[in-house]
Amino acid sequence: MKKYIAYTLLFSFSLLLFSCNKEAENRWNVEIKNAEPVKITDISAAFYNDKITFQNFKKDFGFFLAPQVPDATYEKKRSDAIEKRVYKDALNKNNLANLEKQLATLFAHIKYYFPEFKNPQVYVLSSATELYEEPILYVPNEGVLFIDLSAFLGEKSEFYEGIDVYMRKEMTPQNVLPKVAETIAADYVPATPDHNKFLDKIINFGKLMILQDAFLPETMDQFKIHYSKDQQSWAISNEENIWNYFVENDLLFSDDNRLDERFLAKAPFSKFYTEIDPKSSPRVGAFIGWQICRQYLEKNPEVTLQKFLHLPATEIFNNSNYKPKN
Repeated sequence: MKKYIAYTLLFSFSLLLFSCNKEAENRWNVEIKNAEPVKITDISAAFYNDKITFQNFKKDFGFFLAPQVPDATYEKKRSDAIEKRVYKDALNKNNLANLEKQLATLFAHIKYYFPEFKNPQVYVLSSATELYEEPILYVPNEGVLFIDLSAFLGEKSEFYEGIDVYMRKEMTPQNVLPKVAETIAADYVPATPDHNKFLDKIINFGKLMILQDAFLPETMDQFKIHYSKDQQSWAISNEENIWNYFVENDLLFSDDNRLDERFLAKAPFSKFYTEIDPKSSPRVGAFIGWQICRQYLEKNPEVTLQKFLHLPATEIFNNSNYKPKN
């Protein structure tokens, strides 16, 4: 009888653990009803259309033009054969009808957590890769979102010659939605100008990544953090080693801004100043901050997303009991 009771308790405990794990695992898989449709306006379709005069283009899209640039420069760009090829490739690689559906779902998820969010008017364009470093522009006060599709042609695109290889890795069609989500999410992470320790910074990046978890529950992690498959695997396999390096070198409470460039900035790899550097994944500080925040939310499922975003980094860290094991 005692064995039966013990077994029953053990079985019940196992079910409880499974239930908790499942709840944490499915936290962001919420039911979305009646997603508001999104209609994309393609600025470049009009810009490269020979049948539309430049003056008529200016009437409709004058906001798109830099006032300091002479009309003659834009007229020349409109007839540039290479720019037209880039634009055509951008449309071939990025299906606008599919993007409209994806954005509608993304915006619906954002609105689920932030009811005050209003769908922006979405404009796509091709800058012929000129804006590849910052291809997404979100202006919430004006209710507009711009997406430069020429920054998402695929890392092996012939038009990316001269762009650093590490930058090309995230210039793929699969990265459009995560980059949009990341740009909008940045608007919801409270600024902490008085908290400049390394821990504060990695937790802030972690909050940004958690918002992407919430906004894009079905998107693979590697695209949220803009990793290649190999970079994602390396970060996961070396999570404990990365963490130990941060702890053993007293980096968590350091206010050395050089750590940003080493572990948070876009780069081909992170800078531990060891022989493993060339093999390492970039932005491992952001990756670790993400895992700390995930663990905190797993251990504190009652904390809402809105409350979590306003918690101090030290509180999140202390209550996460973060101790990675490879």
